[in-house]
Amino acid sequence: MEYLRIALQIIVALGIFNVWLLRCGKATPYRGGGAMDMRQEFDRYGLPPAAMYLAGVLKVGCAVALLVGIAVPVLVQPAAALLAALMVVAVAMHLKIKDPTLKSLPAAGMLALCLLILVL
Repeated sequence: MEYLRIALQIIVALGIFNVWLLRCGKATPYRGGGAMDMRQEFDRYGLPPAAMYLAGVLKVGCAVALLVGIAVPVLVQPAAALLAALMVVAVAMHLKIKDPTLKSLPAAGMLALCLLILVL
């Protein structure tokens, strides 16, 4: 079970890095409200620019904590819990603007993986 948890930590961390560090300024099929980048997406949700920066710092910080948590396990539970909460908000934002279900699948998938990390 420990190896599965570690694998999930790595998958979640890499997924967060992909979205927030590699694709932040790019269009993807999962951007809310047809946004072309992360800034537009947060605008479509009706959130101020500061919310994007706060979410990014928290999500990337949690991803780093999940990776460091491989060596320092005490970091895993808080990071996975905070990331799960942030994913609940992400799914809620897609629902708020009535996005098609497909657009919220990545956030819902990350939520599921974070919950799995928490129970392992």
